[in-house]
This record gives sequence, C-alpha cells and structure tokens, in this order.
Amino acid sequence: METHKNEFRRQTMQNTVYAATRLDRLPLSSFHWRLFFLIGAGLFLDAFDVYLGGVVTGALLKSGWSTLELNAWFTTLTFAGLTIGAWCAGILGDRFGRRFSYQLNLLIFGGASLAAAFAPSMTWLIALRFIMGIGMGAEIVISYGMLSEFVPPRYRGRLLAALSLFANSAVFVASLASLWIIPTFGWRYMFAITGVAATIVWVMRKKMPESPRWLVSQGRLEEAEAVLDGIETSVAKRHVLPDYLREDTVRAETVPLSVLFRTPVLWRSIVGSLIMVTIGYSVYGLINWLPSFFVQQGFNIVKSLTYSTVMSLGAPAGTVIGIFITDRMGRRPAIIGATLATAAIGLLYQHAASSAELLTAGFCLVAGIYVLVAVGQGAYVPELFATSYRLRGSGVCGTAGRAASALCQFFVLWLFTVGGVNMVVGSVVAVQLLLALAVWLLKIETSGLRLEQTVETGISTGTQERHRTVDISH
Repeated sequence: METHKNEFRRQTMQNTVYAATRLDRLPLSSFHWRLFFLIGAGLFLDAFDVYLGGVVTGALLKSGWSTLELNAWFTTLTFAGLTIGAWCAGILGDRFGRRFSYQLNLLIFGGASLAAAFAPSMTWLIALRFIMGIGMGAEIVISYGMLSEFVPPRYRGRLLAALSLFANSAVFVASLASLWIIPTFGWRYMFAITGVAATIVWVMRKKMPESPRWLVSQGRLEEAEAVLDGIETSVAKRHVLPDYLREDTVRAETVPLSVLFRTPVLWRSIVGSLIMVTIGYSVYGLINWLPSFFVQQGFNIVKSLTYSTVMSLGAPAGTVIGIFITDRMGRRPAIIGATLATAAIGLLYQHAASSAELLTAGFCLVAGIYVLVAVGQGAYVPELFATSYRLRGSGVCGTAGRAASALCQFFVLWLFTVGGVNMVVGSVVAVQLLLALAVWLLKIETSGLRLEQTVETGISTGTQERHRTVDISH
C-alpha cells in the first residue's frame, strides 16, 4: 500500500514540478547574483591558475630552473590534466549532480596548487601541474552549464557572457600580480595564493543549491520541489512572482553518451568542439606562450611581463564586447564576426613596426579572441545540449578544446623556432577563419530560446523533448 502511495505521489509531482518554466519566469534577483558571483569566483581562480603557468614558466626559464623543452612539457601535462578533467566533469556532473562535481574539482586543483608551492624540482612541479589540470578542467564545463540552468532566457546570454568576465579578467590580474610577486617574492607564492583562495571559495560554495532541472531529469522530484520552493521564497521577498506555464515535463530517463555522436545532436557536438578547439589553440597556443616568447627574443623578465600585462587587458575588454553583442546580434553572427575580426587583427600584428603598434595590435588580438570566449564558450556551447546530457556534451566539447591545447604545444614551439611569433600568429589567423566558415555552414542558433527549446526534437534515443503548453492559469 505504501509503495502505491509513493508512486502516486511521484506521478502527481511529475505533472506539477514544472522546474523549467518556474525558473524561467523569475525576475533577476539577489539569488541569481549570489549564484553568479559564487560560480564566478571559482572560474576566476581556475583561469588565474591556468594563466599563471605561462608567467611562471617564463620566470623559470629566465632563472635557469627550467628550459623551453621542460616548459613545453609543463604546458602539455597541464592540458593533459585539463582534458581528463573536462571529460570526467561531464560524466560526474550528469551522473552525480552539478554541485558534487563542482566542489570536487575545486578541492583537487586547490590542494595541488598548495603542494606546487613546495615543489623541489621542475619534474615535481610538472607532475603536480598535471593534477591541478584535472581539477581545473572541470570548472569551465560545470560553471556555464550550471548557471545556464538557473537563469531565465531573457538574461541568459548576457549573464553567461558576463560570467566569462571573471575568467578573462584573471588573465590580467595574474599578469599584474606576477609583475610584482615573482620578482619580489618568487614564483612559489603564486601557487600558494591560488591554493588558499580555492579553499576559501570551496567553503563558501558548500550551500549552493543543486539544479532543479537536473533533479527532475533524474526523477528526484521531491528534491527539485524543495529547491524550487527555497528559490521562490527567496525571490518573493523583494519581487512579485509572475505566473508560469504548465507544460508537459520531460520524464526522467537515462540518456547514453552515444547520443552526442548521433544526428541531430552530432552537429551540435561538432560545432561546440570546433569552438573550444579554436579557443584552446588561440589562448594557450599563443597568449599563454607570450612571456616565454618575449624572453627568448631577448627581453628581460620585467619587460616581458609588462608587455604581456598590457596585452592581457584585451581579455576583459573583449568580454565586455561579448556581453554587449551576444543577445543583440545573436550567438552565431557574433561568433562569426569575432573570428573574422581576430583574423584581420592577427595580420596587422604580423606587420607591427614599433613597440606601440605591437602593443596595440596585441591588445586588439587578445580582445578579439576573448569575444569568442565570452559568446562561444560562455553562452553558446552550454545551450547546445539538453539537461540530461548537458554536461557530457559540454564535457566532450571541452575535452576536444583541452586536447588541442595539449597537443599543440610542441607544434607551437616548432612554429616559433621556424618563423618566430609571426608564424604562430599566422596559424591562429588560419584557425579563426576555419571556425568562421564552420559556424556559418552549420547554421545553429540558440539566442532568445528557452533552454529546453534550444535542442532539436526527435533525438534517436527513443525520446522526444516536448514543449507543448498545457495550461497557463494558476
């Protein structure tokens, strides 16, 4: 008898949770901003930790503690870890929840960062960097996917692009911090600061809610209802809650990983992976190497870090542009425009004849790359996949990007040896142009749609994601 009651209660709740429409009708509130800043703090530390690898290896090279070849191994193992982390984050996030995977990754890279501050040799530092990479690789996959499941469609593009401002600003902050900390205290303090800060953020995020969309997709309806009640109670303190659509829900089911490699989802996996590969190659095949390149060209460490710091200001500038255009232009036109602009600026960079021209072109080149980061990685990729496999989809795309970042390191070193920085920049121009062509040909747009409506119906798992309106009365 009790079993029948529980099943009746579950079936009744299945028709009354309406997690998607209840979340999507909420006004932007302190709840959303609190979640935004907690997620943003983790992204900031993740990007800070990733980018400090570039400035630290430049200092290690100058001091004789490392070589170009060891630096290449350091960066390659970083991205090998990032690749594994991105893949595991998608699997764990869809299986055990966004919150569980989120906290685990922060614990891994925070702990490894603290250990790296005491590394006795470059070999140990490379090994610890691999572990850091596993933790860092999960952060981006989970962050954008998680926030997208809470934010209403009318704000989603701007907030997801704005979320990348945390990560992209970390590029400048890491450069500025290293300009003072490394010459004064040494490179070890950079890792120590990251580890301590990660521990603080981990504690602050312990009370983050689980995604109600994910809970419903797992059949955990009572938990979803409890989280939604808490969110609505919080928002209702300062806002009048509008009514919401009563719609058919997507029933809980297990969706295999293979859905990502079958049409129509396959095309979304392809375009998302191409975006992440382009970003990975552009950021970590060029920007992350600039301090080492400048040192190798004869600049002293202070001048090298100064040039890198000025150019890195393009990261937050590009993100602001991305925030402004992502909803106004649409994701697809914004991505195509950003890649074409970056390619054009890259050609100008190759012909810079003075320090002022070099810094200006470098700033604009970094800005163009980070417009793509804000719109493509931030807003577009998480919208390509349904809730039941969103993190696995983002994880597959992120894995492709991280793998490209790892595999390109020795290729970039070879390009620099053959043709200098201009040869490396030329390869970035080529990759940007290829992405522009691919996004134009694949014609997938997600702007202005509810999260559940951005995914094509009729997926060949035997399930169709339905969005039929049943009732709009309260």
